[in-house]
Amino acid sequence: MKEYIKELVRLAKIDKAIDDFAPKMAQVEERLKNAQKKRDEIAQMIEQLQDEIKECELKKSKNELHLKELSEKLQELEKKSAQVKTEKEVKALQLEEDITKEQINFANEEIDRLENLCETKQEEIESFTERLKEADEELEKLKSEVQEELAELEKEKEELFKQKSELVAKIPQQIQIFYEKIRRWAGNTAVVPVKKQACMGCFMKINDKTYASVIKGEEITTCPHCGRILYLEEEE
Repeated sequence: MKEYIKELVRLAKIDKAIDDFAPKMAQVEERLKNAQKKRDEIAQMIEQLQDEIKECELKKSKNELHLKELSEKLQELEKKSAQVKTEKEVKALQLEEDITKEQINFANEEIDRLENLCETKQEEIESFTERLKEADEELEKLKSEVQEELAELEKEKEELFKQKSELVAKIPQQIQIFYEKIRRWAGNTAVVPVKKQACMGCFMKINDKTYASVIKGEEITTCPHCGRILYLEEEE
């Protein structure tokens, strides 16, 4: 029975090692996801800037159209100024001309502002485009690295499954069933050592009778408190 207990200990360690592959593989894949996310964020920023430039160009076109209308209006006012007769009409016409000129100045300033804004955003696009190129190169390189790492992990995992299969063949089915029953709720702590007469699963002290049974190793002993399989581990 001592040999079966040792094999159960080995089996529990192999099961834990197999279970540890899931977070390891997830961690490797997470690096790829983060790189993809970084690349997508840059692409989205470029798309957003392109939309902003389109909106900027549209506003600029509207201002240019408005400027054209104001210029035509100013020409009409200048023609009318030659035809007015009363001082009141002159003042009214002069006021309208002044307002139109202010609107023309404002339209010109707005067009200049929008042109500068479009240029700035275009420069930002060029900068982000360069970053996107770098992110794409980094992503492709990382994809290759991740594939290699995952393939290596899969290889190691297959080797552990092979070891487990060979080990399971040596353990009686009844003991296997008992172990798997405990493992369903205890996970990778189904088989735990006893140190200083305490179960290392629940950390409760076991009684002398149970401890003696663990020391003898003539039968599979479980913790009276938590039900985990116990084995003796020499104290350092």
